[in-house]
Amino acid sequence: QVPLVESGGGLVQAGGSLTLSCVASGRTVSRNTMGWFRQAPGKEREFVASISWNTGRTSYVDSNLSRFTISRDVAKNTVYLQMNSLKPEDTAVYYCAGSSLGLYFNRREHYDTWGQGTQVTVSS
Repeated sequence: QVPLVESGGGLVQAGGSLTLSCVASGRTVSRNTMGWFRQAPGKEREFVASISWNTGRTSYVDSNLSRFTISRDVAKNTVYLQMNSLKPEDTAVYYCAGSSLGLYFNRREHYDTWGQGTQVTVSS
């Protein structure tokens, strides 16, 4: 059983929107904090946003504050990433991840459960 499964990626034109979903399953998933990361070709995986599973408080990398929104549906065990005004530089594989740590631990090594990723491609 795959603990985290992302969906919702695809090809979109610049200025468009996408909503990514991540379904968490299994009791082994660390989910005190759930986060979204992305990795563009030839680049390091970088933090995008995170959300406290219990409180719903959120944290964003500064550059995404106005365009991306992370949310969760506790009943559905699902975390979302709403992305608006997409730019070609947003093109990347987007990963959902779970952490047992607090909201502001946003480095890759702070997360111990990862999904397989979903490709987002933004055309100019």
